[in-house]
Amino acid sequence: MKLSTTIKVAIVTLMTQTIHSQEVKKETTPTEIKYTIENCVNHFDLEKATKTKVGYQYWFGDKNFTQENTLKMSIVEPGKSTHAPHHHVEEEFFYILEGTAQFYLDGKTTTAGPNTSFYCPSNMEHGISNVGKTDLKYLVIKKDLK
Repeated sequence: MKLSTTIKVAIVTLMTQTIHSQEVKKETTPTEIKYTIENCVNHFDLEKATKTKVGYQYWFGDKNFTQENTLKMSIVEPGKSTHAPHHHVEEEFFYILEGTAQFYLDGKTTTAGPNTSFYCPSNMEHGISNVGKTDLKYLVIKKDLK
């Protein structure tokens, strides 16, 4: 996959703000973590990804490492979605890297491809599904409440 310089800079910026090391234990709180260059840079590793029923997900940053933000990459097989439309207190951003997504927000849908973002306000019903013929790869950026 080739990404433009602008997209690379945007992804690196997002990752720099929310990145973590997969080795950090879940029970560790942010005040106990010593942040270093070694644990603040996280390269995608399929072997460390979590298999889901529709593909897999990889946490570049989670709330147990960052102060409150998460950055996750999800890969969803054609014709599937990670879950039904839902809502929660936290707002979310989705950023499409590859494939064709159908976004659902408050009763309406739209379809979009790579280099598209989708914002989900707090407590608004939303969802994302793969309506393409190839895997859908997207980032989810979220501020988690602790």
